[in-house]
Amino acid sequence: MSVQAKEISQLHEEKSNPLQEFQQHLREVCELLQYSEAVYDLLKEPLRFFKVRIPVRMDDGTTQVFTGYRAQHNDAVGPTKGGIRFHPGVTADEVKALAGWMSLKCGIADLPYGGGKGGVICDPRQMSTGELERLSRGYVRAISQIVGPTKDIPAPDVFTNPQIMAWMMDEYSEIREFESPGFITGKPLVLGGSVGRETATSKGLYHIYNLITRMKGIPVREARVIIQGFGNVGSYLANFLHEQGARVVGIGDANGAIYKESGLDIPSLLDRRDSFGTVTHLFTDKISNQELLEKPCDILIPAALGRQITKDNAARLGCKIVIEAANGPTTAEAESILEERGIVVVPDILANSGGVIVSYFEWVQNNQGFYWDSATIDKLLQEKMEQSFRKAVETSQQYGVSMRKAVYMVAVKRLAEAAYVRGWVQ
Repeated sequence: MSVQAKEISQLHEEKSNPLQEFQQHLREVCELLQYSEAVYDLLKEPLRFFKVRIPVRMDDGTTQVFTGYRAQHNDAVGPTKGGIRFHPGVTADEVKALAGWMSLKCGIADLPYGGGKGGVICDPRQMSTGELERLSRGYVRAISQIVGPTKDIPAPDVFTNPQIMAWMMDEYSEIREFESPGFITGKPLVLGGSVGRETATSKGLYHIYNLITRMKGIPVREARVIIQGFGNVGSYLANFLHEQGARVVGIGDANGAIYKESGLDIPSLLDRRDSFGTVTHLFTDKISNQELLEKPCDILIPAALGRQITKDNAARLGCKIVIEAANGPTTAEAESILEERGIVVVPDILANSGGVIVSYFEWVQNNQGFYWDSATIDKLLQEKMEQSFRKAVETSQQYGVSMRKAVYMVAVKRLAEAAYVRGWVQ
């Protein structure tokens, strides 16, 4: 058995984690493209990874020290770019993997970025507004030397929002002693944010939904859709699809899930959800999120956290197509089972790239000091999503590989070419 084959085998045998999942797919794609071992070694982990400790004065007068991370995967193409998540389940390997996936996401969308990612281990649902502000500013102080509009550009992610971005931008501007709106994206409009940024990931998913259903011949008004996750991305997407005429039969949030074969009243659910996107606690007939994944539908859209579709439930999924709105929701073993069952998976690094695309538009607008209207943003986003989808489908058909491998191939080619011409690898 070759060294490469042994490595892949070991990844299957060990308890998998997001970084191993990323490396496994990367290894397979590098072999398909016949790249040298040096290319794989360069891309398998971030070029830079930082762990920081953030002391925060809590409302009760005590000091709590939080752990945060920032990963910069690869800047061969340009500055790194990626969100910051506040979540109790943040891990170092998760942040490293997400940074790698961001490099690929920027690659398939043809953006002048490499991937970055950040996270802080905390539960913002248990913190006051003042505590969140102090944590947000403390995180920026801890990483201020290694981020910036031409170095590494953060953005919102799980449990972070425009207000948190505003605090971070203000703190960075105080440290640097000049206004720097291009340091961070996903900001409020009044501070240089872009129209369409709040709904960008959902709007991009909406375009992918239309492209894949059209390709597979599924009529929009007859499509049954399940969306696991009802936060910013899932809720906007549910509303877009409901307005288009799709039948959203199930949604899930942090407290559970609800399912109704005849379709859910999405506008009512949106009106009743709280600031963290939860609404299922209001229902007595709710089910678990795992049960929701196995309910019958045409399109399943995991829009919560990663690793929701695994080898333990992949054989029981009741869908025809999976569109990954969350980052890394499907494990490698699960995807193999789905492929055998003929279930198409539209990978996250293609499907949910709308957020980073409009973040790029925001950064461009900040740099030039000229801002576009919503019609321009929507048109540019749709063009980018359609171009990315076409590249993925064409590569998939050319090489006879899954859409995920195809997306990796397009993106890895771009990273490898930049590394070659810089002289980093031979």
